[in-house]
Amino acid sequence: MVIDPGHGGKDSGTMGSKLKEKDVVLPVSLKVAEYLKQYASDIEVIFTRKDDRFIELDQRPIIANKAEADLFVSIHANAMPPGNPGVYGTETYVMGTKNEGRNFEVGKRENSVILLEEDYKEKYQGFDPESPEVNIMFEIMQEAYQENSIILAQNVEEQFSKRAGRKSRGVKQSSLWVLWNTAMPSVLIEIGYLTNPDEERDLGNEQVQDYIASAIFRAIRDYFEYVKTTEN
Repeated sequence: MVIDPGHGGKDSGTMGSKLKEKDVVLPVSLKVAEYLKQYASDIEVIFTRKDDRFIELDQRPIIANKAEADLFVSIHANAMPPGNPGVYGTETYVMGTKNEGRNFEVGKRENSVILLEEDYKEKYQGFDPESPEVNIMFEIMQEAYQENSIILAQNVEEQFSKRAGRKSRGVKQSSLWVLWNTAMPSVLIEIGYLTNPDEERDLGNEQVQDYIASAIFRAIRDYFEYVKTTEN
């Protein structure tokens, strides 16, 4: 499987009053891998990045596809526009075309890293989440992996709510490039809102990061156990 710590390098991601998204999601991602190595050593983990480096958005699914990975988990932190500091909680996204309201805003923000790439107009010229043609492609490409992606996403949010003491805002859909091009079940996890002062403080706490990582680990472990039972 592939773990994808969002952003990195010149791409800081979203920001709270003190913390940068790239600096929060990396230690959480590394902790997830540590749990997998310790308690589920049969699951091989590949990273898109293991340090503070910039990885172009299109390279993240390419890494997973080249490795013929059977799962792709992208880990991020969320944000609200100024004036909305009260919103907090976790969300897990699967590929989809239901881009209403906040789902669309999250999609636009996570896709905006494209603009940091020099040749983005040529590289991503076919990607327009508002285009009906692209929405049809989304629907076709997601069909094969949608069910398992949703199962994993539900596992994640259940673990956050019941075991990690986080407020779950549920499983959602959005047109996210990093999920669009992965040839395997894929989710994008938003571990909390850096624009909420209390949650930003939590996300900078190593113990809370550990709780979040252990929840993601258990969700992944349970997902693979489910897959094994359905294959036999």
